[in-house]
Amino acid sequence: MLINSLQNHNFLLSKLIQLKDLPYATLHFSQIHNPNDFTYNTMIRGLTKTWSNYTSAIQLYHQMRSSRFRPNNYTYPFVLIACANLNSLNIGRTTHSSVLKTGLGSDGHVAHCLITMYSRCGQLGCARRVFDGILDRDLVSWNSMISGYSKAGYAEEAVGMFGRMREEGFGPSETTLVSVLGACGDLGGLELGRWVEGFAGENGFALNSFLGSALISMYGKCGDLESAKRVFEGMTTMDSVTWNALITGYAQNGVWDKAINTFQQMRSEGTIEPDNITMVGVLSACASIGALELGSWIDKHTSQKGVRHDVYVGTALIDMYSKCGDLDRALQIFNDMPWRNTVSWNVMISALASHGRPQEALSLFGRMREEKDKRVSPDDITFIGVLSACVHVGWVEEGRGWFESMRGEFGLVPKIEHYTCMVDLLARTGRLDEACEFIESMPKKPDGVTLGTVLCACRKFNNVKVGERIANMLLEVEPSNSGNYVISSKLFANSKRWEDSAKMKGLMRERGVVKTPGCSWIEGDDQVHEFRSGDGSHYRAGEIYLMMDLLCEEMRIEGYIPNPSLV
Repeated sequence: MLINSLQNHNFLLSKLIQLKDLPYATLHFSQIHNPNDFTYNTMIRGLTKTWSNYTSAIQLYHQMRSSRFRPNNYTYPFVLIACANLNSLNIGRTTHSSVLKTGLGSDGHVAHCLITMYSRCGQLGCARRVFDGILDRDLVSWNSMISGYSKAGYAEEAVGMFGRMREEGFGPSETTLVSVLGACGDLGGLELGRWVEGFAGENGFALNSFLGSALISMYGKCGDLESAKRVFEGMTTMDSVTWNALITGYAQNGVWDKAINTFQQMRSEGTIEPDNITMVGVLSACASIGALELGSWIDKHTSQKGVRHDVYVGTALIDMYSKCGDLDRALQIFNDMPWRNTVSWNVMISALASHGRPQEALSLFGRMREEKDKRVSPDDITFIGVLSACVHVGWVEEGRGWFESMRGEFGLVPKIEHYTCMVDLLARTGRLDEACEFIESMPKKPDGVTLGTVLCACRKFNNVKVGERIANMLLEVEPSNSGNYVISSKLFANSKRWEDSAKMKGLMRERGVVKTPGCSWIEGDDQVHEFRSGDGSHYRAGEIYLMMDLLCEEMRIEGYIPNPSLV
């Protein structure tokens, strides 16, 4: 039996929050006839911290303001955190105004939460002004600002702030180091990242999941996968974040077989359940090497776990199925998604374009433009898919129209990739002189991809005049790309210009340029096998080459004659 007093009501409310019983806590709060500021604060804190029910927390804050109780320095931090998580800048600014009116602008905890709120809402200038206004800064102040810069993608500012912090005599905490490592990864700042690892070791920081995962992620982004694996193997306790950091590091650096093998190791150990981020990282590896069997298993697994409709998992599945050739399954997943972001639309549009279904790609782009969700709008990646669709179907004028609409209708500045699409469109349709004129009108110098597109078209249409001009430009841009020499040599050879063809081969030898060996992957028995041209290191290489000889003999008997000019 409860004694009907406010003190006991508050005690019970606190206990219900500790027990995470939201329905009963809400019911109990509604039955308190005369709640005080402590009761409101307790409930707002519970809604924010325990249940992550940020909308209800803000609603209760407004209710508190309309009553006779004034919010205080125990109220505002949780309200600001709710605004940060909801990305609600307007309410955040209104709350900041109330903070200033009540004279709590100098309160340290309130100021730190203001920095966090503005940072997460993308207002780093406002966050910095709050920080600069703190007269007596402590370590939490510095961490809030460094973390704000790092998470918002202002890596240089985060590193610079870290330098200022050390100059002013503050020793970094674990939170500081994790934020700085995130910035190092974004900047490719391997030297500073290694210094942070050394500092952590010298000062007794435990290599826990928080710090260890940040180190692995930093090394992965910087391309130092050996160090990432070393840190991983040196950790005594690991969680899904740790595994995800290593898997993602391998995937980001194109070491897809190791990404998949690490995932298989995670599964075989069975102590940690893969989460959405794990699935996205592994699916990107499956997409890159065509590991359809594993990708299909992940599809079934995510469906069983009820996470396949997560927008990131769904998008990764669309990408995987598209790149593995199962476009119908990709479309099915796309159409089944309850919500799609811009990336989801982009992946599906590009997949349709690259699989020779350009009309469907452009039709889907029309659907995207009609999308009522304001969070979805065409971006520069969308137009790469749209222009690629025009390339595949040879629609020059339509492609030109969409290219010009980027600036006029959508306010997007075309990038080198969009210029390359237009050059490809003109070149594939035989308008090689027009393609050259377009290259000359580009605001930036063309890259190897743009010029290579024209060179391949010159070989197709046997246009030696334009081809020779483009080849000379290519050898300046990419002097170490063997493909440029080979295609140029073939182009001259097809036109009986044997001396120029031989000159290209000689120039290739003179510069020490060698052909990059071909590489392929085959999935089997829950393993990914890598093969490189001329490589006999596989443990079953003898059997493989024997089978290849038998197949070649059967092809010869069937009458197959190779065409070396296409190589």
